[in-house]
Amino acid sequence: MSYFQSKQLTSDSLQTVRNRVEELLKKEGFGVLTEIDIQATMKKKLDKDYEPFVILGACNPVFADKVLQIDPQIATLLPCNVVIREIEPGKYDVSVMDPSTAMGVVNNPEIGKFASEVREKLMNVLNGLN
Repeated sequence: MSYFQSKQLTSDSLQTVRNRVEELLKKEGFGVLTEIDIQATMKKKLDKDYEPFVILGACNPVFADKVLQIDPQIATLLPCNVVIREIEPGKYDVSVMDPSTAMGVVNNPEIGKFASEVREKLMNVLNGLN
C-alpha cells in the first residue's frame, strides 16, 4: 500500500488546478487550513528554483473531531496533505496522502475505520479531476 495516491492532468496554470481541487475538497466536506508554497519558500530560504509547487493542509472537521475524541495525539497526523506541483509546462501532478497508511501507525481499528472513510473522500477528489 502506498502512502499517497496521485493523478496527472493538463491545465493552463497551477491556480486553475488548485481552484478545481479546492472545489472538490469542499464538496467532500474539507476546507484548506494551511498552505505551504514550496516554490517561494525554497527560493527565499535556499535560493533554489522550483517549478510551481504547493502543499495544501486539508481538513474535514467532522472526521478530525471523531479521531481527536478517540486520541488527541492523532493531531500530529493532521491535516491531510494535498500536493499540487507542475511537472512540466502545462502538466500537473496532484497527490493526496493516504490516511489509512498514515493512521495505520496508530494501530487502532476505530481510527482505521475513519481513516478509510477519509481516504475514500480524498480519492473522490482525485477521481473528480479531469
